[in-house]
Amino acid sequence: MNIEIQINGNIEQAETIALYRANEWSSAEKPDKLIAALRNSHTLVTARIAAKLVGIGNAISDGHLVVYYPHMLVHPFHQGKGIGRKMMEALQSIYCGLHQQMLTADGDAVNFYKALGFERAGKTVPMWVYAGKDH
Repeated sequence: MNIEIQINGNIEQAETIALYRANEWSSAEKPDKLIAALRNSHTLVTARIAAKLVGIGNAISDGHLVVYYPHMLVHPFHQGKGIGRKMMEALQSIYCGLHQQMLTADGDAVNFYKALGFERAGKTVPMWVYAGKDH
């Protein structure tokens, strides 16, 4: 299996929405906003197998001090094959010197991020203003 990881590559709306729907992320129901958000990220990373989009992740950053990784998705069929790790390594190669690297993880993703060196930030409590019930 040849996995191609690309930083700031092109994404098409249909393939991106299909990936988000496969992962049951509600942002797939706002396709125009989702594509605009991803394309305007500080960094966007994609994973492809035989030119098919199987993973996507992004970073929002000030480029100097803080980076936040809001999205990291791998198609369920391809999870557990190291694709997410390769995408996160690509992102971290850009942001490794920043003071803070932040993300929000739930479910099975918690152990994935712990294996990559992330840990709970002290006594912090995740908080948000969000109208949805899932991603």
